[in-house]
Amino acid sequence: MADNFTALRANLAAAEQSKDSEAHVPDPKQAAPRIFAEVRLPTKELVKDIPFFTRTLKMRMDTIYPADNPRVATFSGHGLRVEVNADATESPGTLRFRVENPDSFAEGERVLIAPNGTRIEVEELHPPLVMPKTEHSYVVHRLKDSAPWIIGRAGMQYRDLIPTRLGGSIIASHIRIPNGGKVPDMVHFHRVGFQLIFCYRGWVKVVYEDQGEPITLQAGDCFIQPPEIRHRVLEASDGIEVVEIGVPAEHVTEIDHDMELPTPHLRPDREWQGQRFVYNKGNEATWHPFRIPGFECRDTTINENTKGVAGVQVVRKVAGAEGVWTSHDTDILFAFVMEGRMTIEGEDRNPYQLELGDAFVIPPSFKNRFSDVSDDIEILEVSLPGSFVTELHP
Repeated sequence: MADNFTALRANLAAAEQSKDSEAHVPDPKQAAPRIFAEVRLPTKELVKDIPFFTRTLKMRMDTIYPADNPRVATFSGHGLRVEVNADATESPGTLRFRVENPDSFAEGERVLIAPNGTRIEVEELHPPLVMPKTEHSYVVHRLKDSAPWIIGRAGMQYRDLIPTRLGGSIIASHIRIPNGGKVPDMVHFHRVGFQLIFCYRGWVKVVYEDQGEPITLQAGDCFIQPPEIRHRVLEASDGIEVVEIGVPAEHVTEIDHDMELPTPHLRPDREWQGQRFVYNKGNEATWHPFRIPGFECRDTTINENTKGVAGVQVVRKVAGAEGVWTSHDTDILFAFVMEGRMTIEGEDRNPYQLELGDAFVIPPSFKNRFSDVSDDIEILEVSLPGSFVTELHP
């Protein structure tokens, strides 16, 4: 018996040595080695965890050992591999399951505690977008008073144009890339209600799902990125600057690892949640009277293509005109001074002298006036919703 056992050990050692030697001989026909990443969880009684992980969480058991008194088991499913180990000393932790139909999983329970103490949270795979109620306020944010630029996604520099974010209902960012060239971006999309990209300086090249070859956005041009349209920033000029508007302020950016851009189909009329992609060229626009006497504007077609979700205008002064006191009834009215200078006056407020790079928000029913406006003034105005009434006050 001893001789047989010795022979068995020798055979196992030889087999391992043979595997090691074979592993060092590359075979181009072999597939890449399999790799598992595991989460380890502690337990005191593995026998109670097995039915919970297999029946309640609908995972499969892959391994269990030792046979006579199991202390370790691995389970896999839903993109997760878990080792439950009676010798582990760490805390149980939390596992979150994102489920397309949470009521069909774990008998509809949203929070469970496994026998080993692990907290199980069940959430919707794609929770509905929540639009916070707008906290209206009169906001004036000047470039010279701003905090330093911060580094954000893909190495881009961000400056917040509405620090209060009106209670979370909107984010407005002034974004720049000092040194141009290729942008280290990936195909991604945003779970958002509305998103505007307005090119303020320089140019940027972007490719979009179902919109053909990459598009170069020049100064004065803008994009509307409908909710969840896949896209990727490819390249930018030195000193590129854009103004980006997102509603609501906090929204998820998700990487799409599978889609390749450009996509093979050109579908300019496709809608994403009722909105169409918009590529508006500033040098092809026509000018019309603005809602405030003394000014004119060029429409970006965004009100039409978002079915009234938002409107975007570029505004300039009519020679010799003077501003008047006005108010409006839209929920959010944001403006960014792109060129020139002006003074904004608000009822019972001190006037603010503004210049390029400054931004302001006018709340509903708030009387205000533009004065001391330079002839080269150019303002980007964004309203949500896109159609609203302006009242003139003597």
